[in-house]
Parts: sequence; C-alpha cells; structure tokens
Amino acid sequence: GGNNAGHTVVVDGKEYDFHLFPSGIINPKAISFIGNGVVIHLPGLFEEAEKNEKKGLKDWEKRLIISDRAHIVFDFHQAVDGLQEVQRQAQEGKNIGTTKKGIGPTYSSKAARTGLRICDLLSDFDEFSSRFKNLAQQYKSMFPTLEIDIEGQLKKLKGYAEKIRPMVRDGVYFMYEALHGSPKKILVEGANAALLDIDFGTYPFVTSSNCTVGGVCTGLGVPPQHVGDVYGVVKAYTTRVGIGAFPTEQINEIGELLQSRGHEWGVTTGRKRRCGWLDLVILKYAHMINGFTALALTKLDILDVLDEIKIGVAYKLGGKRIPYFPANQEILQKVEVEYETMPGWKTDTTGARKWEDLPPKAQNYIRCVENHVGVPVKWVGVGKSRESMIQLF
Repeated sequence: GGNNAGHTVVVDGKEYDFHLFPSGIINPKAISFIGNGVVIHLPGLFEEAEKNEKKGLKDWEKRLIISDRAHIVFDFHQAVDGLQEVQRQAQEGKNIGTTKKGIGPTYSSKAARTGLRICDLLSDFDEFSSRFKNLAQQYKSMFPTLEIDIEGQLKKLKGYAEKIRPMVRDGVYFMYEALHGSPKKILVEGANAALLDIDFGTYPFVTSSNCTVGGVCTGLGVPPQHVGDVYGVVKAYTTRVGIGAFPTEQINEIGELLQSRGHEWGVTTGRKRRCGWLDLVILKYAHMINGFTALALTKLDILDVLDEIKIGVAYKLGGKRIPYFPANQEILQKVEVEYETMPGWKTDTTGARKWEDLPPKAQNYIRCVENHVGVPVKWVGVGKSRESMIQLF
C-alpha cells in the first residue's frame, strides 16, 4: 500500500499517526525499512515527517531506509484517482471509496510497466524526466480535464531526490543481510486488512496491493522459509470502511454505539467506519490465507456496556451452511448469518492488565473466538495505550 492506510500509535501518552512510516520509527533502537511493495508519495512522506517531528519524533532520517525498487506515486496519480472515483459514481452509481491518494493508479502504472521507481529518480535525471513526461502524457490523453504542471513537478522531484538519497538502499540486499547477519528481531507491518487484499479481499471494494502474508515475500524480497510467526490483529467486533458487502453489519443503535465508543473513523480520511458483530467466518477465511500462529484481539473494552453480545459463526445460503467465504459480492449480500449469543460482562475492563483481571464473561468471549477459529489469542487490548495490551502467554 502507500499513505492510504493509517496506523495510530500511542506511546507515553503521545498519539502518532503513521501512513508511510513504519510504526517502529518511534523506537530509537529500531531500523525502519520501507519495502519495494510500497508505493511512495514523496511529498506525503515529508509532510508526515513534519507532523510527527512536532510531536517529538527525532532523527527519523537516520533510522529510515527506503527500497530503491519501490514505485513512486506522482501528484497526477492522485488527481487521476479522484477523477476515476467521480467517473465510477457517474457511470455505475457507486464508487470504490478509495482514499484518493493515488494508490490504484500507481499500481496500475506498475502493472502496465510504465511506472517509475525510486532507483529511476536517483539515476539519470534526464532519462527519468522523459519517462515522467510520457507517463503524464498518457494520463492527459485518457483524462482530457487533467492538468499537470510537468516542469514544476519535475523540479520538486529533483529536490526530493536529494533529500532521500542518503536513505535509499538496494532493498533486496538489505533484507538478505538482515536475515543472514547477526541475529535480530524482524517485525513486518502490513497496511490495510486481509479483506482488502487485491486477490483475496471483497473485490472490487479492495485496495490495490497484497496486504495478506504473501506481501511479506513479494513486498520485501524475504523468502517464505524465513517467515516465522504470523499474528492476526482483529477487533472484538467487525468494522468496514467504504462500500461493499458486510453480513454482520448493525445499522441500528448497536452499530452506532460501537462506532461512537470505538471512535470508528479512519485515520487517513476521517470517514466513519461501518460497525457490526464479530464475524468469525471472515476471521476463519483470513486464517485460511495467512495461517495465523496467534491473534491479538483488540478493543475488547468497547463491548463493556452491552447486555448481550453476538458472534457471527456461520453463513447460510438458501438455508444451508456454507464452509467457504463467497467471492462474489452479490452472493455475499444474500448470505444469512448464524449467530451465537453470549451475555455481556457489563464491567469496565480498561484497567485490566492481566488475564485474571478480566471478568469471567469476557474470558468466555475470548475463549469462544479461540475455539471457533482454532488459533490462540496471545494479546487482548482494552485501551489505546501500550500498557492496555494484556499478554496471555
């Protein structure tokens, strides 16, 4: 992905919003690496740096490494993203609900083999300029209303090239050395969610990249044998941003309660997220693709006030249970959800710091998730701060 996804990280009472920066950038002992699978909007990167410097982020440029094989998001990609959404709305009466950050058009350029990468920007600038002009021309012919200040953009890009040059490395060699050098912990962070994956998500209401575990190999150049534990991060209820089928959605006071208590609006766009009961069909499907070794169940505290809590355990089509997650959106709209209902715990869990601190009914809820999915829950989140993460084993 790119700066379409956002991660909010709270450390020592400070709240950071990260889009292109890996979340580990806060840790002065960690090296942060942006891989080849990421698409990078350079103005966005420096804007993000500036915002977080104001919050106390220091020396990030000494800890950040950027792969020279990463594709570049240009301003015209972002303009085209907006125009395409307007077109979809006009032609089909619905759009995808993209973040208009130019992500789709950049991956389109990549797949069409007309994209430009960080290595091109840092090599022969004349060659880069002529390829940039060709790409800009292609888009202008497709979108006659598109205006591109070619010379102005090239001038800015030349400036960015010098700013990022010290951070850029051959990403494949960098990862190879990281894996084979002195032993170290390597944590890979994906953008977006499994159900937004271009191959496995609720197509066409998805992002343009692989945000499932396969992205570790293709997005960084890490051979599969090096992938160790795979952690699934899942809320204690289900949310979705933008349109697309959502079988357990609650368009009622339950949905509104989850939305307001959970502060469910996107960190990139500020859009409200749709909310519903935890959908274990989706979670099992994500597990089929990713092979989770453990789960982090977050936002348990949002459910603290509910009298009863439902969990979606199966989908039915024509009254029959189906064992798979349907690919087709129209079929997905038609499924009937089978629920299990559990009593709520009606207790404030935000102060819990260990398993024993959780009310028995909350413990039962967590065990129910584990049993259905067949994956242990290793962490339970009961608040925003790092201290609010209960580690179970």
